[in-house]
Amino acid sequence: MTAIITSPETVQETGPAAPAPGRPWRGLLRQPLGLLSAGYLLLLVVVAAAGTLLTPRDPEADDLAHTLSGPSGAHWLGTDRLGRDVFSRLMVGSRPTLLGVAEAVLVFVVLGVALGMVAGFAGGRTDRLIARLGDLVLAVPGIIALLMVLAVFPDNNAAAMIAFGLISSPSLLRVVRAVTMAVRNELYVKAARLSGLSTPAILRRHILPRLAGPVIVQVSLFAASAVLAETALSFLGLATPETQGPSWGNMVGEAASVISVDPWLLVPTGGMLVVTVLALGLLGDTVHDLTVGRARGSAVRPVRRPRPAVRTAVAVAAADVAAAVADGAPTEQGAAAPLLSVRGLTIAFPSPEGEVTVVRGVGFDVARGECVGIVGESGCGKTVTARSLVGLLPGGGRVVAGSVAFDGRDLADPAGREVARLRGSRIGLISQEPMSGLDPSFRVGSQLAEVVRRHHRLTRRQSRARALELLALVELPDPASVARSHPHELSGGMAQRVSIALALAGEPDLLIADEPTTALDVTVQAEILNLLRSLRVRTGMAVVLVTHDWGVLADLCERAVVMYAGEVVEQAPVSDLYHAPRHPYTLALLAANPHLAAVGQELPAIPGTVPPPSAWPAGCHFQPRCGYATEECGAGAIPLVTVAGGHQARCIHVDRLEAAR
Repeated sequence: MTAIITSPETVQETGPAAPAPGRPWRGLLRQPLGLLSAGYLLLLVVVAAAGTLLTPRDPEADDLAHTLSGPSGAHWLGTDRLGRDVFSRLMVGSRPTLLGVAEAVLVFVVLGVALGMVAGFAGGRTDRLIARLGDLVLAVPGIIALLMVLAVFPDNNAAAMIAFGLISSPSLLRVVRAVTMAVRNELYVKAARLSGLSTPAILRRHILPRLAGPVIVQVSLFAASAVLAETALSFLGLATPETQGPSWGNMVGEAASVISVDPWLLVPTGGMLVVTVLALGLLGDTVHDLTVGRARGSAVRPVRRPRPAVRTAVAVAAADVAAAVADGAPTEQGAAAPLLSVRGLTIAFPSPEGEVTVVRGVGFDVARGECVGIVGESGCGKTVTARSLVGLLPGGGRVVAGSVAFDGRDLADPAGREVARLRGSRIGLISQEPMSGLDPSFRVGSQLAEVVRRHHRLTRRQSRARALELLALVELPDPASVARSHPHELSGGMAQRVSIALALAGEPDLLIADEPTTALDVTVQAEILNLLRSLRVRTGMAVVLVTHDWGVLADLCERAVVMYAGEVVEQAPVSDLYHAPRHPYTLALLAANPHLAAVGQELPAIPGTVPPPSAWPAGCHFQPRCGYATEECGAGAIPLVTVAGGHQARCIHVDRLEAAR
């Protein structure tokens, strides 16, 4: 498929905008406590790394003439029972403590985040297995586990802290799992799957950033507890005994042994522990607040007027394709066989009473370059049918019967491997709510370039250039400015155009538009419909349009499929449906047009409501609301029969409808 760069319209779309958020670390400068905590911890790390290079005295040098002396000019924090400088020993003793904390935090984060993301995103048996494993680890008393490790690896601080991180990781696993389960149901995550991104890419790009706040809080709290745990083990002589050098733990133990003689010795080491734990907690809270609040605030940012785009050779090639499609001339893709063929599609969802069928026996074809509309009331199965074509059924739904053939490939296989390969590349989807399909954490250009790289072997620079081309293709003014924007800075119409650009990033042959204008006002609806019509002509792609608006159907589609209560009740060319409907439901939908009502009269409506799948009547599903219903309508299943060339209806009273016209 060939793409085209067009000159953007001079009409300017505006909407609420917010200042582009900068790096969250810059906000640290406006948080005095957070900045002070970060400075203290950074200084502590430097001191621990430097070892004896920065100490004013040798931490192991004895001075028996000045034992247990208080603070003085020679010894700023006094001396211990052997006359060794307490300040120097605190500096050197920070190394084993911080190293042990770092080892525990690394294991805690790697296991907790990795297993939590996998469990929350995969669900099913994988989720249950990982959750049970975490519960099993939590059931083991932590102190017993640490003592067992130290019995096997005596005086090994690294083994003890790694074990501490391991037995503590299920607490982080639970938090990450819960957040991941909530985020995986966001529409922008489903849009990422639809774009063809792999599961690891979705986890890294769209799930992991949303975990930053909760993970930072949990890590800061765990790091503080790890400092205390390492100190306690060293205090008991189990992890870093005094013979291996000073550590904060064995210094606390030494101070405890002489507390009746010199209480001061406990103050420096205890003070360091208290300050370090407080600094970790304050820094975690500050970074969490900066991370989750960096996108807040609003302002109005002017949108610069676009410069005319340069018409390239790619545009000329696309114009040739458009002319061929407009004139009805055959193209290279214009084969006689349909691009999409759906036969006997049946979809079921799990329920406490067992599986419930929500779509039954649906069948239709879509030719190359054709626009087919699926129309009907809410609850008729339109969206479920459309999403089954790309393997994105929600809530455990599955295809239980029928076939979906796309260019000769079966998309209804239970494993879903074939549709996963085609999704986002040859098949694109536009959802009802464009803003929910965009990740709020990333700029528009970044998200679009990511999808381009997924489907085309391009460098990052080439991907960014192609993203700007796509934004120009959907006629956005100033594509560069839009690419630098976050989703919350876009208006509804701009967000819908970006969603269309994402769907076009893989250059699809088939575009599924699931009520793409529902959330937009009338003016923007018209612009989006004109854009879809223009894109069809330029690219020659086929379109399946899900809608409940007969005006949209007549404006874009050549053929229409009318669905009611999970079944196709009629399908025909759009002009035939308008002038000669052959099913009472189609006739009732057309008669319910509010524009047909005179001023002061009650708006026309179909009596009753669409029955839920669990309450479908026997025979014709529309019979309880149908004015033509007879006893024969409920005697058995009503077949879909051909009543004229290309016109099918699921009704036994076709002749009565014909006579009533």
